[in-house]
Amino acid sequence: MLKKVAVVTGSNRGIGLSIVKGLCQRFDGTVYLTSRNEAQGKSAVDNLYKQGLRPEYHQLDVTDRASVLTFKEHILKMYGGIDILINNAGVLPSREYSYESEENFKTIEVNFKSIIIIQELLFPLIRNNGRILNVSSACGHLSNIKNKYWIEKLSDKDLNISVIEDFVDWFLEGCRNKTFTKEDLADDATFASCRISKVALSAITIVQQKELEKRNISVNSMHPGLVRTDMTQGVGFYSADEAAVTPLYLILDAPPSLKGSFVWYDGKVLDWYDYSADYYFKYATFLQYQTKH
Repeated sequence: MLKKVAVVTGSNRGIGLSIVKGLCQRFDGTVYLTSRNEAQGKSAVDNLYKQGLRPEYHQLDVTDRASVLTFKEHILKMYGGIDILINNAGVLPSREYSYESEENFKTIEVNFKSIIIIQELLFPLIRNNGRILNVSSACGHLSNIKNKYWIEKLSDKDLNISVIEDFVDWFLEGCRNKTFTKEDLADDATFASCRISKVALSAITIVQQKELEKRNISVNSMHPGLVRTDMTQGVGFYSADEAAVTPLYLILDAPPSLKGSFVWYDGKVLDWYDYSADYYFKYATFLQYQTKH
């Protein structure tokens, strides 16, 4: 019988590390902690070993095709496939609002474009009845978008990857040409590149689910909450271990019928298409917890 395998990207710290811990405690199989920085990843593994947990480690830069290919070949050789994949790697832009193209490109490269590489190279390794979780955020709900053209395009039942890529390119081009306006996004377009990249990630989740349906693989995206991590500079209402509870539920305990959904940090399944809802990320909330912090 093949040994089961779970992989968590970007898992040397924060929520990803807490998900690895939970999997080591509950998942009957091999758990991979992966990270872009090998020294930081191995240090995280060493710390887990001291806690009696035994994850495997492999370097994985989700934005680097060669790195993903190397990891793919390793998994094929060692185990032949993957049962659980948590796409957790992500970045948060440092500025509230900026046309600065390099930072916008980097945010979108890590938060969204990396998923296309993962989909091409690692999804074929996902075994039938497997589970995939794309870690999005409050920035990933459609209510973050106010541009009517893109609300309509992203809501189309025949949505495909090329449309989502066009959406991302529209934003990047708008930043380059300074034609992008704050009115296109919710909340005065704070953390604009994060909203665009995470909406794209949530949208591609729906497309991925349709493509993998015939193999009974579930693909969901979720908002883990405002979590106290290095990424948020310690600002949030959740610890990383608390924030890992819902992701662990989705990949270990949720009914197989839960597919292609956008899930809130409390486990509630939201209507991702409800663009007029109040689920969009609010910078004032971030500032509120920053003040408390």
